[in-house]
Amino acid sequence: MAQPDSKKIFFENLSGAGKAIAVLTSGGDAQGMNAAVRAVVRMGLYVGAKVYFIHEGYQGMVDGGDNIREATWESVSSMLQVGGTVIGSARCKEFRSHEGRLKAAHNLVQRGITNLCVIGGDGSLTGANLFREEWSGLLAELVEQGLIEEDAVQKYSALHIVGMVGSIDNDFCGTDMTIGTDSALHRIIEVVDAIMTTAQSHQRTFVLEVMGRHCGYLALVSALACGADWVLIPEMPPEDGWEEKMCQKLSANRAGMKRLNIIIVAEGAIDRSNKPITTDYIKNLVVKCLGFDTRVTILGHVQRGGTPSAFDRILASRMGVEAVLALLETTANTPACVVSLYGNQSVRLPLMECVQMTQEVQKAMDQKRFEEAVKLRGRSFENNLKTYKLLAHRKPETELPTSNFNVAVLNVGAPAAGMNAAVRSAVRVGISEGHKMFAVSDGFEGFYKGQIKEIKWADVGGWTGQGGSLLGTKRTLPAKHIDKIAEQMRMHNINALLVIGGFEAFESLLQLYEARATYEEFCIPMCMLPATISNNVPGTDLSIGADTALNAIVETCDRIKQSASGTKRRVFIIETMGGYCGYLASVGGLAAGADAAYIFEEPFDIRDLQANVEHLTEKMKTSIQRGLVLRNENCNDNYTTDFIYQLYSEEGRGVFDSRKNVLGHMQQGGAPSPFDRNFGTKISAKAMQWITKKLTETFRQGEVHVWCC
Repeated sequence: MAQPDSKKIFFENLSGAGKAIAVLTSGGDAQGMNAAVRAVVRMGLYVGAKVYFIHEGYQGMVDGGDNIREATWESVSSMLQVGGTVIGSARCKEFRSHEGRLKAAHNLVQRGITNLCVIGGDGSLTGANLFREEWSGLLAELVEQGLIEEDAVQKYSALHIVGMVGSIDNDFCGTDMTIGTDSALHRIIEVVDAIMTTAQSHQRTFVLEVMGRHCGYLALVSALACGADWVLIPEMPPEDGWEEKMCQKLSANRAGMKRLNIIIVAEGAIDRSNKPITTDYIKNLVVKCLGFDTRVTILGHVQRGGTPSAFDRILASRMGVEAVLALLETTANTPACVVSLYGNQSVRLPLMECVQMTQEVQKAMDQKRFEEAVKLRGRSFENNLKTYKLLAHRKPETELPTSNFNVAVLNVGAPAAGMNAAVRSAVRVGISEGHKMFAVSDGFEGFYKGQIKEIKWADVGGWTGQGGSLLGTKRTLPAKHIDKIAEQMRMHNINALLVIGGFEAFESLLQLYEARATYEEFCIPMCMLPATISNNVPGTDLSIGADTALNAIVETCDRIKQSASGTKRRVFIIETMGGYCGYLASVGGLAAGADAAYIFEEPFDIRDLQANVEHLTEKMKTSIQRGLVLRNENCNDNYTTDFIYQLYSEEGRGVFDSRKNVLGHMQQGGAPSPFDRNFGTKISAKAMQWITKKLTETFRQGEVHVWCC
């Protein structure tokens, strides 16, 4: 009996027939807005609704005419990789007036539009909610003026609003990330990484100003991602006398053989008296007090520009789909909602509650209730701030707790970008907790050979932005050398173990767990951090390194598609890594705008391949004359990349030609993305705190012992 199609089951009750949806972008632009627009258009068309572009934001809605145009499937092609917003954005004073909103209502009713998807900041979303609340009154006025018929009031009685937040500042409460933030972090970290090389050459101090007039998220996370010496943000101004403390910190770092200093300042940074702290003030302070050669770099609108990151494309696409689903499920009494990110899930929250909470943050800052302002920013912001404080400022030896516990950290499996950030975080948090930290080189192979040495705070300086594994990593599992590993643990009195790696690390800890019955050395707290580009570790949505690999795939696909801009009718077959996990192929396909993605988890046969060829053949008859197909390396033993390439070449003969590309180990290389640096740093800090807790709980009669049933 044939299995039901899960996609059909999911959408069988969804119908947009007879509905009209309009999408607009308003306020400041942000990378990823185009991906959101594309998702709204295609999901709307998929469920049978009419979809309209509103060009130039609310100004286009007020002006009407050609600013409101019906969208087609093809009209949003090749938008994913474009920064900014292709349908334009403008700040509109006229829409703030009642007369302007009356014009906008007339323009929407003329086209039968009663569903509005607004992509913008809190101001844009507040305006949309006011428009919704006034809708029935506006229609009544239009009837009085003879601009619409009375039956239109009944037919278009309610305006439904769904918002998505597009803002690089990540200043909207209720969502972990806003569209554009990750791409802005990419721009900042690219600049910081470049600056660090020249700063190191000349032993300079650099003061960098990043955007964030009212929100310090970009400054805080970029400081966390690059290991900056000092960061200044509006939500948590420094204590009085901070100038002296900062100079002492910079001087101490130089004394510790560090050749550079990085200070990151949010443009809205203030002191405890709400007085602005400028980059020039900091530069003059450092030169006067320390005599360091100091330079200022203001990044400005570079942060808004460029290609959206893989994360922003995926986030915006998922939010766009969820926005259409929300519009289809609304009733006349449904309040306006905003699509937010909570953890790894798209959720719907009451729009005005989130707007009011966002406004409360500014009130708290104005009233100098800074601790409250940080909490109102949300759990993500608060965790970032706590982690930065934990890692950036080392306590004096006299203030450190004395636990007398030895904790070993090692990497296992294939290298993944972000591993070094995780090791740095583990070492520094461990030392702050009073532990003695040991680094194991070359995974469990180095472990049984005795390649174990103590690692200090300064030893991991500058590790955050380094790709690969500086400790070295091997795929060797511990089972064959379990006795020698137990002996090394006994020799070095290892009380806890932190293993950073992929599925091999997961399997390794299982083997050590099973060995507890024989070797009491393994009856200790053991923790694993998922670090693999394949993202195939059970129990976690994301793994360290996967985001960097996705960005490598997406950037390569963008270049490959661009290479065909002068050669029409070409299909590219791209092979990705991932072993038997289709994460990179499927999510990479979503972010790159692929026509198909072949993965191990979703079996396919020759009929599916033929259907895809026919789809591409039809596609080539339109204005879209490029195709992209991603294939997971182990998706099928017989339908190899060569086979699919040859099949497409033969079946597409005379219509399109084909090219293939195996991305290979370039997906494992390169500097880690801001997301992987931040993710690795935070989960490693949390793992060390868990280890400390378990060590305290299991310490009995002078030794650590975790009982194994």
